[in-house]
Amino acid sequence: MTPPPIAPRDLPPEEDDIVDASDAPIEEDAPPEEDAPQTPESVKRGVAVIKKYWKHAPNGPGVYRMIAENGEVLYVGKAKNVRKRVASYTRLAGHVNRIARMISATTSMVFISVETETEALLLEANLIKQMKPRFNVLMRDDKSFPYILIARDHAAPQIAKHRGARVRKGDYFGPFASVWAVNRALNALERAFLLRSCAQSFYDNRTRPCLLYQIKRCAGPCTGEISIDDYAVLVQEARDFLSGKSRSVREQLATEMTEAAEKLEFERAARLRDRISALSAIQGAQGINPRSVEEADVFAIAKDAGRFCIEAFFFRAYQNWGNRSYFPRADASLTEAEVLDSFLAQFYDEHPSARCVLLSHPIEDSALLEDALSAKLRRNVDVIAPQRGEKRELVEHALNNAKQALGRKLAEDASQLRLLAALGEVFGLPAAPRRVEVYDNSHTGGQQAIGAMIVAGPSGFMKTHYRTFNIKSADIAPGDDYGMMREVLTRRFARLAKEPEKEADPEAFPAKPDLVLIDGGRGQFDVAREALRESGVEGVALASIAKGRDRDAGREQFFVVGREPFRLPPHDPALYFVQRLRDEAHRFAIGTHRARRKKEFTKNPLDEIAGIGPSRKRALLLAFGSAKGVARAGLSDLEKTPGINKATARMVYDHFQRGD
Repeated sequence: MTPPPIAPRDLPPEEDDIVDASDAPIEEDAPPEEDAPQTPESVKRGVAVIKKYWKHAPNGPGVYRMIAENGEVLYVGKAKNVRKRVASYTRLAGHVNRIARMISATTSMVFISVETETEALLLEANLIKQMKPRFNVLMRDDKSFPYILIARDHAAPQIAKHRGARVRKGDYFGPFASVWAVNRALNALERAFLLRSCAQSFYDNRTRPCLLYQIKRCAGPCTGEISIDDYAVLVQEARDFLSGKSRSVREQLATEMTEAAEKLEFERAARLRDRISALSAIQGAQGINPRSVEEADVFAIAKDAGRFCIEAFFFRAYQNWGNRSYFPRADASLTEAEVLDSFLAQFYDEHPSARCVLLSHPIEDSALLEDALSAKLRRNVDVIAPQRGEKRELVEHALNNAKQALGRKLAEDASQLRLLAALGEVFGLPAAPRRVEVYDNSHTGGQQAIGAMIVAGPSGFMKTHYRTFNIKSADIAPGDDYGMMREVLTRRFARLAKEPEKEADPEAFPAKPDLVLIDGGRGQFDVAREALRESGVEGVALASIAKGRDRDAGREQFFVVGREPFRLPPHDPALYFVQRLRDEAHRFAIGTHRARRKKEFTKNPLDEIAGIGPSRKRALLLAFGSAKGVARAGLSDLEKTPGINKATARMVYDHFQRGD
């Protein structure tokens, strides 16, 4: 088999390589080692494949991928010299078990050349996040962070929570570690600076102050309760506070409060007192606040029982803006520094960094990471593992949190494993299930019918694996729960049957369930059995949960193949676990259905017209008051609407005339 040509450079980037003892550089043209009798045949085959591709590896920086027979990407790595790095895999002995297994499974390789090692670092991080190779360190939680936005697109700027692309003009303050942290800060900032949080449409249509003004959380610029100039002063104070000038803001407010009290303006003094109290509440709730570190991201990693936890703290403007725990997937043979190194490249692939990145362990690629982050932010970024001073105190604080979070995670997982083992015993499984799928339906009189699937495993609820199904079949009568369940299971397992079988990986979460739970009685159970049988998927246990008499929790009846219906003792832990699974499926189905129903209720006929975007829709509604008014309007009236040209007016007119 002829190795493929070197891949083009315009492929996406990926994460940093994990350096093993086996990765020591060797001579480029070194002869292959003599056969070692103890080397497994699978490793010998893998080494032979790698040697064949090694001949075509580039002599320079780049990224390489090791690929299995079924096309699965096993590993993505980077190197300053790809040819030398790949040569390190051609040894027959001396590899740790993880590397030996990776070599055994390799049937082909792909190489990507880049100009610099920094580009290779970024490319590697990007590819790892896209392809999720099983032998790489994987960052499991890559959700974006929330920010606080003070807009600059209105005379009376709005303060709001923001997540995603920064398309709106304004000042963004963050990142905050969680939505809860942002909401807490926003509530305190509204009390302290009285900035409006309402949407623009709400602001434009006010004729009297809203409730937020009455409870002293808004200055009321919408109805002129405060002048625009005075409101601008409040906005600037809020910007100063979030930019790190908190002490000067508090001192200014204290001075104003004293002056108001001396002038016997006690109501104004009380308002200023309440604002100072709100500012104190913000800083008091932030826990540790640095004195000399204005801006830093702090990462500390802990390892226990082969598991890793990385605790991230975010400090901005001398304030602690929260922390978040990460539990990356990594081989137990790796060191903390290796895991942290790989994690950081993936983390900063999407998130902006602070000017200083503080680490609990020195990493090998700190210089490369500094170059990459500095180029991305267009300012100098320091990546250091401090040994003394306040920076070290911040790292120690993060490390203690990482150890505690990992301890809690291990305890939770141990409890979850016991519950899964009990579940397997109750339903007659040969072993504890690793993946449990629970199904439920939700609809309102047959409308907006939704099927929902939730997934549980050794780590609890696996929300990234949740799925919803819009019921599509026209043959299903409104409210036919049996027909809906049949469609959902048929679609789910028909797709599963088409997916290629992957090589078994004991650490990966399985795609195929060991146990399927149905929320329903005998009828639902029989329909589910038939759907599973028709799908051709084997090795999946099925059980159904029927609500007890009077729908009392604790009286549930269970249906399992080959057994009479049975109940569990009222205080059985397995019963509580099943109830949790059922309630989570019910919550997910109901929530998804309500969201779809709300979308249908708020649907506007103008949304169905191609070429009518938000601004034209707004112009038409302002001109005619409602969609009905637009539908009744004549062509000449539509043409006179500001922002609507003749072609658009004709399109809208024709749409309603056709009765679309």
